[in-house]
Amino acid sequence: MSLRLQINLIIGVLLLCFASLLIGMQLQDTRRSVDDEMEGANMVATQLLSRLQAANSQANLDDMKQFLLQLGRVRANEIELLDAQNNVIYHSPPPVYKAGRDAPGWYSQIVSPSVRSRQIQLAQGRLIVRADPSRAVLDGWDDFVPMLITLFSGVIAVILMVYALVGRALQPIQQVVHALEKVGSGDYDTRLPEMHGREAQMMGQAFNAMTQSLQEGIEAREKAREATHALAQNRELTQVIQARIEEVRGQIARELHDELGQQVTAIKSVGMAIAHRAKGVDSQIESSAQMVMDCADAIYDEVHQLVTQLRPLALDRFGLQDALQDLLEEARSRHPDIQLTLNINTALDTLEDNLATAVYRIMQESLTNALRHAQATRIDMTLNAADGQLHLEVKDNGQGPATDWQQSGHFGVVGMGERAQGLGGHLVFEPLTPHGARVYAVLPLSHNHTHG
Repeated sequence: MSLRLQINLIIGVLLLCFASLLIGMQLQDTRRSVDDEMEGANMVATQLLSRLQAANSQANLDDMKQFLLQLGRVRANEIELLDAQNNVIYHSPPPVYKAGRDAPGWYSQIVSPSVRSRQIQLAQGRLIVRADPSRAVLDGWDDFVPMLITLFSGVIAVILMVYALVGRALQPIQQVVHALEKVGSGDYDTRLPEMHGREAQMMGQAFNAMTQSLQEGIEAREKAREATHALAQNRELTQVIQARIEEVRGQIARELHDELGQQVTAIKSVGMAIAHRAKGVDSQIESSAQMVMDCADAIYDEVHQLVTQLRPLALDRFGLQDALQDLLEEARSRHPDIQLTLNINTALDTLEDNLATAVYRIMQESLTNALRHAQATRIDMTLNAADGQLHLEVKDNGQGPATDWQQSGHFGVVGMGERAQGLGGHLVFEPLTPHGARVYAVLPLSHNHTHG
């Protein structure tokens, strides 16, 4: 049921209640008026006939009948003359006032008082005087009908007027409902026009603000969805690029180790042969040959370090644990004054290649950053598994991260985070209290990430 119809029903019911009250008051007044008229008329008629009977106590019934015939009908009374055997000698003629008409029975029952009758004893019979409210009731009915027509005409007119005015007053609500239906169907550009009335203007402004916020929110979510999708694609691309980079670095490392390492070994062997032949014969040649061997050793050390940076061969040949041990031993050899520890509390032989590579690179980058920038005296590295996840932690007691480490340009931390997120994990780089820094990464052991 519409609000407009509900309001009209409420007002209609109230008007009908008011009309019913007026009708009840009208019927009560009519009943009281009829009762007063009946009481007065019956009393007058009774007193008149009583006095007449007293004045003519010796009159017979024929004389009384003649008198009553001459008297005619007395208003609001029915008169009967009865002899000693209760035979009706005389009865009042029918009324001539509004003759042939009577009020409806239901109306008469409502407004008619109880009928009173009085008896006057005569010498040879008796007179019965009964109140007759029919004419007074008919007068009340004739007044009641116009009032009833006027009242219900007014009620109908008011209901129709209220219906029209309420429809006009509720027009802004209908506009809002129509606009909401359009918004519900996906038309978020819907706006309400300027509406008349303070409340209507407030509704319009609130609706327009709501749709504006809704549209902006949807656009923002769409942009966020697109950005999330683009970020996911970028991360997938990053993983592909990193995998390709690791592959190329491995190829380069193997080439350097196999080819250049053999050439450097050959050069050193030739230098040793020359130095052996020149020993005791030509000291200058022997010194030059020794210089060649020293250069070959230096080249080999640089190649070995470069190969380790590109792709540690131990990672492919012996696994992650040996590769991390080699990384730690090399750092110890270069920084003997720093205390380095590595705690591995889980088996690493069954790790997937991409996960093992990511763990090694995160540990390598964390250790390198701590050695280069932290000025630490102690670095602790821990690796353990729990609840299907690999937990990696590198802590140092150095001076902590730089104040601008979260700004752009710190690609080492960004790269570690991208590696962790690409495998479905996460990485935290944070300062420690009172000093130092901590790298903490959690990586899933079973990585189900697929590239789209």
